[in-house]
Amino acid sequence: MRLDVVTIFPEYLDPLNVSLVGKARARGPLDVHVHDLRRWTHDRHNTVDDTPYGGGPGMVMKTCPWGEAIDTVTADGYEQGAARPALVVPTPSGRPFTQETAVRLSRRPWLIFTPARYEGIDRRVIDEYGTRMPVLELSIGDYVLAGGEAAVLVMVEAVARLLPGVLGNAESHRDDSFAPGAMADLLEGPVYTKPPMWRGRGVPEVLLSGHHGRIARWRRDEALRRTAEHRPDLVERCDPAAFDKQDRATLAALGWWPGDDGRYVRAPRPAGAADGGPGPAGGAARPG
Repeated sequence: MRLDVVTIFPEYLDPLNVSLVGKARARGPLDVHVHDLRRWTHDRHNTVDDTPYGGGPGMVMKTCPWGEAIDTVTADGYEQGAARPALVVPTPSGRPFTQETAVRLSRRPWLIFTPARYEGIDRRVIDEYGTRMPVLELSIGDYVLAGGEAAVLVMVEAVARLLPGVLGNAESHRDDSFAPGAMADLLEGPVYTKPPMWRGRGVPEVLLSGHHGRIARWRRDEALRRTAEHRPDLVERCDPAAFDKQDRATLAALGWWPGDDGRYVRAPRPAGAADGGPGPAGGAARPG
């Protein structure tokens, strides 16, 4: 995969040289090019912004530097054998960037990121390149940053770890929180490693049992518990068919019951509701 990033702060992208992304660049699955937008300015102040038409606060990034930059980057990519670019525009007004989005992007051969500053990029740039390639306007959350570079780092890491050969264990991302199809889109539960006792805190007995069925059930129940606590919206939108009998018992123990449409909602136990069964499977921590 080829990645191009055009920015007025190339140094902000230095983390792309470390950790998994850096290793992916060194090994070859990821070909990253970071470009300084100011290279495509033609005044002594290297101006990339101007006042907005219609008035208002802030400044808007100019069309000409962005147009010349993207034209040069795409021409260079095509010359080096890249194909089918897509333009990724980080913006708080974009569609949510999710794990599903990361999976889709990981299947593309070439991504060009345009992290903006100030009030954003003149809309004509986005409209112009939308006639030449797919344009994805994406938001990493409901908040506003000083610029899009941090969002690029987030998206690139989420995408890069899905590329073949990047993770040491190719199965590592299969059960990630939010992975499509992973445990009905539940959050991951807690994890543990050696030593078995630390500062008086043990490891749940079930994880030391060697019983793979019980361990899988415990992990599922803990994922349900964490999701219900931290992201109840995920439980509410889950297809009820994704829950087995023990899932339903666990949800009932946590105060969740089927609503009128069958989807689970947090509510007092309905009158006459059947017993949900035992609570989450698990076990006490192993004593010291």
